[in-house]
Amino acid sequence: MIVSVHQPQYLPWLGYFDKIKKSDCFVILDTVQYKHREFQNRNKIRTKDGWMWLTVPVVTKGLRRQAITEVRIDNSDDWQKGHRRSLQSCYGAAPFFDEYAQFLEDVYGARRWETLAAFNLAVIRLLLAELGIGTPLCLESALGTTETATKRIIQICGKLGADTYLSGAGGREYLDEKLFAAQGIRLVYQGFSHPVYQQCFMKQEADFIPQLSVIDLIFNHGRKAREILWGGTR
Repeated sequence: MIVSVHQPQYLPWLGYFDKIKKSDCFVILDTVQYKHREFQNRNKIRTKDGWMWLTVPVVTKGLRRQAITEVRIDNSDDWQKGHRRSLQSCYGAAPFFDEYAQFLEDVYGARRWETLAAFNLAVIRLLLAELGIGTPLCLESALGTTETATKRIIQICGKLGADTYLSGAGGREYLDEKLFAAQGIRLVYQGFSHPVYQQCFMKQEADFIPQLSVIDLIFNHGRKAREILWGGTR
């Protein structure tokens, strides 16, 4: 059984979904500390001038060490309407944008979101359905983990009965590989080659901007996004 883990991100990039697809179970790290100015509450979309952040405002004053499950969305402004407007501005001319009107309504119009973790999880589930990925998700908060760092991952694998842990490539920098071997857990690192595809405002291949939110691929290529994304694995 292959397990992978990651914090719940907002509109994640392609590599995030590649890791989920390669796993038998994907654990959402909702109890780890929230990291400000990373990808938990923002991601990149393409504009005519390059790229921009799409950021969900969150309450952080005096709460910099809060867990992701505790992070509340700042709804003092209508950010949902703003994000929808930004996506319309950037992708309104994309070939498949109009086909995702219900997706946009489910994400930005159907309800007012209160917590970042619940919002991100709902969006991730919608995107998994669109990409045809059936990997089950598990919340770390439901596992009752108590360890930190590499031991946290070992504990997650043990609770789920995993014999293999799939880490992002960056795990080479911080994972204690000896601990996996000692517990009989195979450690493998994700290999992901980012595909190049036609984007809005792209006149030649040199104009391609990688590592944007997966919605950039979906709005531009619709259901063919699955073929393009899985063609980017190795």
